[in-house]
Amino acid sequence: MKSIVVLLFILLLGQATISARQHIIRPAVGDQAPKILMANPLGEMLQLSSLSGKVVLIDFWASWCRICRIENTIIRQVYQKYKTQNFDSGRGFEVFSVSLDEDRDIWMKAIFDDKLVWPNQVCDFKKWDSPVVQTYNFRFLPQNVLIDSSGKILAKGLYGKKLEEYLAAHMAE
Repeated sequence: MKSIVVLLFILLLGQATISARQHIIRPAVGDQAPKILMANPLGEMLQLSSLSGKVVLIDFWASWCRICRIENTIIRQVYQKYKTQNFDSGRGFEVFSVSLDEDRDIWMKAIFDDKLVWPNQVCDFKKWDSPVVQTYNFRFLPQNVLIDSSGKILAKGLYGKKLEEYLAAHMAE
């Protein structure tokens, strides 16, 4: 009888473990970041992988997203402070901004108005129908993913001071 109870306990524990794994939102921390290939404001194709070797914040935003525009100020300040720093997981810090805009002129105006000085700005003008939304599995903006020099996801959802705190805690000695 005791062995049956133990067996049932082990089976229930195994089922709980399998169920818990099914609720992880992919891509997850520790996963390789999915590829992104999209056009910049000049129509040139940019690849996320071109930033290999650096710590990169993949920032999903849009000109029509008020919270994104506020977050842009914080990201700009962090970029200026950390772009030339070295970290335990990469040399230098970059931002790869992926916009969910539909209109090129409005997108360009937002980049200018928010002083987004980093060169990695991309958009496919499909708004929520962009394949990147499904690939990165998100339903709201802003959204961000921090990756290391090899493209592995280090963290997700680093808003406000959390981005700077994370970078400061992982600077190379």
